[in-house]
Amino acid sequence: MKTALVIEDNENNLELITFILHAGHYMTRSAMTGLDGVAEALRERPDFILLDIQLPDIDGMEVARRIRANETGDPIPMIAITSFAMAGDRERVLAAGCNGYIEKPIDPLRVMSQIEHVLAQAGE
Repeated sequence: MKTALVIEDNENNLELITFILHAGHYMTRSAMTGLDGVAEALRERPDFILLDIQLPDIDGMEVARRIRANETGDPIPMIAITSFAMAGDRERVLAAGCNGYIEKPIDPLRVMSQIEHVLAQAGE
């Protein structure tokens, strides 16, 4: 069974995303700060990461850059899940190292297919 690392500081969003992933037969780990997320990603090497961009310490783009700069082996697919929806935000998130971008509020009926689409494109 594949494991997702969910880096999300909002408890309600974390609970919803975790519930959806469990229903999709994924195991989950979580971190509520960017620094904890970087440490967890590099220590545990999840199969993929769902990454909030607005975090209380370092933002998700910095999380993605730090993971990319320090990971060994194949890159871990990262999907930003964010309310950033202004022109250019998607491009900045992808340039920071994310493989995909899902806008909040997430649609619980569509988010698994969105995640699986990004993972398929990343070769997972």
